Amino acid sequence: QVQLVESGGGLVQAGGSLRLSCAASGRTFSGYAMGWFRQAPGKEREFVATISSSGGSTYTQDAVKGRFTISRDNAKTTVYLQMNSLKPEDTAIYYCARHFRGSYYDKSSYIYWGQGTQVTVSS
Repeated sequence: QVQLVESGGGLVQAGGSLRLSCAASGRTFSGYAMGWFRQAPGKEREFVATISSSGGSTYTQDAVKGRFTISRDNAKTTVYLQMNSLKPEDTAIYYCARHFRGSYYDKSSYIYWGQGTQVTVSS
């Protein structure tokens, strides 16, 4: 059983920064790609960023490219999302997830999810 626990969310003014963390249990962390998704009120959960098992490859969606950076520390079994230049439209619950198979950008390809952490950006 894999457990994912997000932390680091909060309330920040537009232009500010937050760093989200996702701590994973289990010894198989380094063998899987990880992803961050977000869900705003009334909207579907959407892809934000993904990172390969080794950390050598990353991809972020266009809306956050250049502002958000995904990284991981396999020794600490933790994945991070550094969020800079935050905008009110970034307000959402942010979830980390472990990839299983299929498209890295599709939430149905992820098998384990954290409980989410709220990020609120005020204007």
